[in-house]
Amino acid sequence: MSTSTNPATSTPPGIHVDAVTRWFVEHVDRAVAPLQFSLIAGGRSNYTYLVDDADGHRYVLRRPPLGHLLPSAHDVAREHRIISALRSTSVPVAPALGFCDDPSVNDQPFYVMAYVDGLVLRNADDAHLLSDTAKVRASESVADVLADLHALDVDAVGLGELGKREGYLERQLKRWYGQFQQSSTYAIPAVHDVHDALLRRLPEQHGVSIVHGDYRLDNTMINSTGDVIAVLDWELCTLGDPLADVGLLLVYWPEPDDPNPPLGAAASSAPGFLGRQALRTRYAQRTGRNLRDLDAYVAFGYWKLACILDGVYARYRAGAMGDDGYDWRLLEQQVPLLAKSAADALEGSS
Repeated sequence: MSTSTNPATSTPPGIHVDAVTRWFVEHVDRAVAPLQFSLIAGGRSNYTYLVDDADGHRYVLRRPPLGHLLPSAHDVAREHRIISALRSTSVPVAPALGFCDDPSVNDQPFYVMAYVDGLVLRNADDAHLLSDTAKVRASESVADVLADLHALDVDAVGLGELGKREGYLERQLKRWYGQFQQSSTYAIPAVHDVHDALLRRLPEQHGVSIVHGDYRLDNTMINSTGDVIAVLDWELCTLGDPLADVGLLLVYWPEPDDPNPPLGAAASSAPGFLGRQALRTRYAQRTGRNLRDLDAYVAFGYWKLACILDGVYARYRAGAMGDDGYDWRLLEQQVPLLAKSAADALEGSS
């Protein structure tokens, strides 16, 4: 699904080859056995596999991660439903080809989508894959596609029952703060302070839209000219306040002169991409939305990620995630830095 695949010489974890192959041949058009599976991405999110069949067709399979699963998270049935609904819209997604909820096939549900040939820009080292002109276009396209997603009529596309419509930030604060309180193993006062401050001064919800929940450059697939050709990883998608997506996009969009971005050197930290202010302006012009409250949504984005990654840290520390090679102790510095960034953003919004 991207140039960053890392084919394995043996079957990767999470796939029962014989049973999954039988299901493929019966349910996926043109699939021809035998199949070869390669892990593209795994760990704390849903696992993604590249699937090659005997006739040279390529597919992508998504299943929940191995080990500990959070309640309501990693819902691949929900992902499949969302990309199926969005296929006929202006929002680019990989075409959904099939869904399996029979645990006898592969223990956990999974779905299959078409392979999309493009680039996933995961960090600054990947930025060289685009020309300077394409970097500008990629910046514009990321903002444009998000605006298109937020412009969809949730009922017309068949996703009107995806979640509650109102009170999005309140629900999100309750959800992630509850998880933080259950999992946190060390004191991070800023998480509590930002939660309380956000609760006191929540901005009025800016309409109801489909909210991706984790929209960022490396959750999109880009072609060589910089256009977004597929939006990926819909596992946190629901209905709610569109500006939550915009705030989180800016959290994930460091600029070249940012001294210490809390999430590391994403591709946008390489020279050539548009800056955060240009993204805000592009989105505002395309949607007509007033972004005067956006700093509060940026603060919420930092805070939400602090809570999520603190939960990841707690699960690694307890041994619930196994040994997947990830240096999880880096989270000891990253989580407090995210919480501080949330407090700084919230101060700027006052």
